[in-house]
Amino acid sequence: MPCKLLNLCEYETHKLVRIQSVRLGSLKWTFNGVILMFICIMMLWNKEYQEHDYVVSSVTAKVKGVALTSLPDVGDIVWDVVDYSGPSQVEYCCFINSFFVVTNVIVTKKQRQGKCPEVPPYGKVCRTDEDCVKGFWDQHSHGVQTGACVKFDVTRKTCEVSAWCPIESKKKPPKPALLASAENFTVLIKNNIRFPNFNFMRRNILPEMTESYLKRCQFNRHTDSSCPIFRLGDIVKEAKENFSEMAVEGGVIGIQIKWDCNLDGFLRNCLPKYSFRRLDEKESNRTLYPGLSFRFARYQTEKGVEERTLFKAFGIRFDVMVFGEAGKFSIIQLIIFIGSTLSYYTLTTVFIDWLIGTSCYSKEARQNYSEKKVESVQDRKQCILCVSFVDENHIRVVKKSHKKSLQQVKPISVHPCKDDTGHLSAMVGVLQKGNNIIDKPSQVLPRPNRPAWCLCGCCLPSTHPQEQLCCRQSIGRCITTSTLFEQLVLSRPLLEAVLLYREPLSDLTEGEQRIAALRNCSYRQYISWRIGAPPRESIPVMPSCSVWRIREEYPSQEGEYTSSPDTQL
Repeated sequence: MPCKLLNLCEYETHKLVRIQSVRLGSLKWTFNGVILMFICIMMLWNKEYQEHDYVVSSVTAKVKGVALTSLPDVGDIVWDVVDYSGPSQVEYCCFINSFFVVTNVIVTKKQRQGKCPEVPPYGKVCRTDEDCVKGFWDQHSHGVQTGACVKFDVTRKTCEVSAWCPIESKKKPPKPALLASAENFTVLIKNNIRFPNFNFMRRNILPEMTESYLKRCQFNRHTDSSCPIFRLGDIVKEAKENFSEMAVEGGVIGIQIKWDCNLDGFLRNCLPKYSFRRLDEKESNRTLYPGLSFRFARYQTEKGVEERTLFKAFGIRFDVMVFGEAGKFSIIQLIIFIGSTLSYYTLTTVFIDWLIGTSCYSKEARQNYSEKKVESVQDRKQCILCVSFVDENHIRVVKKSHKKSLQQVKPISVHPCKDDTGHLSAMVGVLQKGNNIIDKPSQVLPRPNRPAWCLCGCCLPSTHPQEQLCCRQSIGRCITTSTLFEQLVLSRPLLEAVLLYREPLSDLTEGEQRIAALRNCSYRQYISWRIGAPPRESIPVMPSCSVWRIREEYPSQEGEYTSSPDTQL
């Protein structure tokens, strides 16, 4: 299409084919109804009509509980919130939205700055002072070597180090855990959330919760799932773990708070949902460093000398993770969803088109539907021809070949003959004149030097492949011997009537121009008779025998024929 400014004021639309069929119509509306139901269910289930925003949150936690432990060589120690989750622990595990609770300890008391033998396997086993290097240390050492080799126990000597002495020697935590009673501690988790796009704020301490309610409530999955106060033992149990076993070496528990909020009018609902799971590897034999531990010390001065009690604390870290999404009705999102789902209706067309193409419908019905629905447009460089044989009741559509005889070219498609109404009118005129149309063979003698591709015996040789076409596909009578060929194709009165019908004021005086007009009209009469209306974008081709029979009846004085019969339509 040429690019013109006026093309901007044009409108183009698709061509539709309407099939009058109760069965296909019912099937179409059934499929469309199922698709509509599916779209509605998905829209309501996934709330596709809503605009969504993700949560922004902050978390604080307050642990409460007291435990009494009896430590060897230390005595009874009372652990309160400052001891098991105090500043030292916070400095060690300064993670956002996390809190730590000590559940087990290894105590090394009365440590002082001094010199003492290093503890194997961190200390080097030696025999003499030459085996030790003064000032040496590494990441596993408890101190700096002095260069002396001293007695560690009855059988071994190790390098002496400057360190806090005596050095911690116990490696494995005690079983059962010294602070196993920490499972009865409670924690208040305060979670403030905000959805910026909707300017909506809320916290997990709901408006209807009173001070008296918070003093007595405790989270329970079945009886009180909204209470923000949790018993540590219940948290670990919800994570499908045993608190007593986990308390020995420690671990990491995840507390997940999910906000799934609907902010639409009377359907408004925004409540937190809690879930719990263990985050670290719990099997000691599957990991090199199981559990969770850290060290802290308590310092004091004894007779002017600074001392400390070293605690290696094992415990459970609780990580609070907040997820959330809020939705609110948006007409824009609804339009986008509807627009994106309209393509689903093409499934109905695809399925019905496939159904028509299967054996559920006859070959004729499939062919008719295909011709109505599909309009083929051929490339200009590709010439499509149509031919008709007297011993076949259909038309062949073939590609023009520059090497192979047109008689031997295989068809790319086959079409039923479509009668030309103008030619039928001419046939009626012949009958009204009382002409005898009983088929009596005309005296047409076989031509000498018949080419190999000729099966009727009346064709002439040709060097052009597209002219090498016979009127038959099998050996038999030539179509030029038919009485109707004489009456419909060669009859001069009929041809003159056709010419006057098309051009009432044309001059039919004798001469070369009149003969050429009769010859071309005869070509058209043959094509209308044997081919009718040719398939779209195809050029009809006449057999050689018919062409030369017409040229013999209406010859050119110079013996030259510039027009090909396939160009006379």
